[in-house]
Amino acid sequence: MAWQEIKKAGGLAVITGGASGVGFAAAEFLAASGFDLLLADISEEALGHAAEALASSGVVVQTQVTDVSNAEAVSDLADKAFGLGDVALVMNNAGIGIGSSTWEDPAAWRKTFDVNFFGVLNGVQAFVPRMIAAGRPAAVINTGSKQGITTPPGNPAYNAAKAAVKVLTEQLAHELREAGAPIDAHLFVPGFTYTGMIAAFMPEKPPGAWTSEECVTYLFQRVSQGDFYILCPDNMVDEATDARRVLWGAGDIAENRPPLSRWHPDWQEAFAAFEKG
Repeated sequence: MAWQEIKKAGGLAVITGGASGVGFAAAEFLAASGFDLLLADISEEALGHAAEALASSGVVVQTQVTDVSNAEAVSDLADKAFGLGDVALVMNNAGIGIGSSTWEDPAAWRKTFDVNFFGVLNGVQAFVPRMIAAGRPAAVINTGSKQGITTPPGNPAYNAAKAAVKVLTEQLAHELREAGAPIDAHLFVPGFTYTGMIAAFMPEKPPGAWTSEECVTYLFQRVSQGDFYILCPDNMVDEATDARRVLWGAGDIAENRPPLSRWHPDWQEAFAAFEKG
């Protein structure tokens, strides 16, 4: 379903994690495109600030405090959304970033998966059946991560949860296509983006990072082209470099290299040569 058809049909855009960062930037972009908004976030205070900032946008802005890890809470969000009118877009964007290790802190794994994967799954399961039943042009955008694709060492729980989002969204796109539903699915993969999560340990935006607004502008350029995989570049990594890194990661399996060979000392020279093309 072409993005122009979705824009023409109009309706409500629902964004989880919509009070700040990429979610709020998406809200600003979609409001400027004429969509009414329902913003969900864990913080009532942050939602209040977001709604105030969008007050002059000329569209209806609603908010709802929502813990996306709670399926019932996300179902309540869907009830409110469909009560407001036609749902044109759902952006399952809420996420957290906490440290993890493969053999330590199982609670960190569960919390990460509860928000970063089950939060997305809850959104899909609460909204998509009703979007299919509505039979109108619509889209679902799930926020993944390059850490769920090239899986660099450092935070295995985050990587694994975002890898699960990738697989879920691929399966969603296939099932929507097979069902003949007029709904597009997109996997949104930000690059190095200066959000609140990054600002917590980097008070000033690094020159290599994109702003949330730059990231969202790129997202909807690619959505308008009908792309499913939307890997955002940044000021350090361009599209060609991303593609080489993805190909190298897949080659670990195809060529039976050590896992994460990109970071393996025996393969660093070979990877560097490959990345240069």
